[in-house]
Amino acid sequence: MIERADSAVSSVAQRNLEGYVGFANLPNQVYRKSVKRGFEFTLMVVGESGLGKSTLINSLFLTDLYSKEYPGPSQRIKKTVQVEQSKVLVKEGGVQLTLTIVDTPGFGDAVDNSNCWQPVINYIDSKCEDFLNAESRVNRRQMPDNRVHCCLYFIAPSGHGLKPLDIEFMKRLHDKVNIIPLIAKADTMTPEECQHFKKQIMKEIQEHKIKIYEFPDTEEDEDNKLIRKIKERMPLAVVGSNVVVEVNGRKVRGRQYPWGVAEVENGEHCDFTVLRNMLIRTHMQDLKDVTNNVHYENYRSRKLAAVTCNGVDGTKNKGQLTKYVLVCGVSLPLAQMEEERREHVMKMKKMESEMEQVFEMKVKEKKQKLKDSEAELERRHEQMKRNLEAQYKELEEKRRQFEEEKVNWEAQQRLLEQQKLDVSKTMEKNKKKGKIF
Repeated sequence: MIERADSAVSSVAQRNLEGYVGFANLPNQVYRKSVKRGFEFTLMVVGESGLGKSTLINSLFLTDLYSKEYPGPSQRIKKTVQVEQSKVLVKEGGVQLTLTIVDTPGFGDAVDNSNCWQPVINYIDSKCEDFLNAESRVNRRQMPDNRVHCCLYFIAPSGHGLKPLDIEFMKRLHDKVNIIPLIAKADTMTPEECQHFKKQIMKEIQEHKIKIYEFPDTEEDEDNKLIRKIKERMPLAVVGSNVVVEVNGRKVRGRQYPWGVAEVENGEHCDFTVLRNMLIRTHMQDLKDVTNNVHYENYRSRKLAAVTCNGVDGTKNKGQLTKYVLVCGVSLPLAQMEEERREHVMKMKKMESEMEQVFEMKVKEKKQKLKDSEAELERRHEQMKRNLEAQYKELEEKRRQFEEEKVNWEAQQRLLEQQKLDVSKTMEKNKKKGKIF
């Protein structure tokens, strides 16, 4: 079928194609482009220490994101709540996913947990702010999406409902991020206790009007049935394990107990497979779409609504000019370009000062090396001079001895010559006397 808009006719005319045109190949083009570009997903895990957050993440993505070299947040407990992120590139079937895991070590571990959710809120808002800044620039070719797409909130398996901290945290963040509540370490409860605990949690969530992630409605009956099954099992009770045990001749991931094995990927034991299928296989793109179309748009609307006609941010009440210069709600690209130019000039000045500092440092190092080389040469020169003087003295002593030996030898030679002359004279006299007689 082909649809064509006719300016003269208000209705859309439909025509049957007589042959193959080729625009049905558009989904394949989009697929190839998406695979080439890769995908990004940011997952935040929040909960008290010791609830198995690191183990569950390793189990979900079948990778050692947390290991002995880089332990999970439970082994890195801080006195105050901090937000730490770690990235890993996961490849499967030619598709690469840049997975960002955001930890919150120290959450809920203090005696006074007042405002312990504020660092998490600041982190989520900062990532939205970065994306808004990148979106408002003139050059928008590189726009990395570091916004938090999903927040897995781990609930301790106490069996007595939500804690005040759990309620307050979800109320503070339910309009900023997709929250999926999880019951951690579900193998510590019986199935009856787990079902009762789930009903109690959902009842309290509805009473406090907390908005958790809403699954989208689809036109397919099978998808709607699957979504209804997932909704019935909310909040999901999960068990994480990276240990492979053998059960009835087959190897499974689970936890070994004296009374049996709690299998991670067994739907009768926990909701791990439901979480994995929902988070990775079926609703990852919807989580990103909801983040972009709902939570980010809400943040963007609040941010731009706070900017008055004179460009002053009313939320801070400090008279600071924001980066978004609006005149009666209309954005000025020239003002944005001027702001970017000023930022570029400041960046260049900073780089210039850093280069000057590096140059001065290198000049000082070179001068020091030259001084050290000069001192070494002087030392070697003095050493060679002393050696030459010693050799000269030794040669002079040998020369003096040689001269003395020469003088003695010449004296001996003269004495021998004189003795020879005397002997020859004596012999001549004797010969003459013999002739006479």
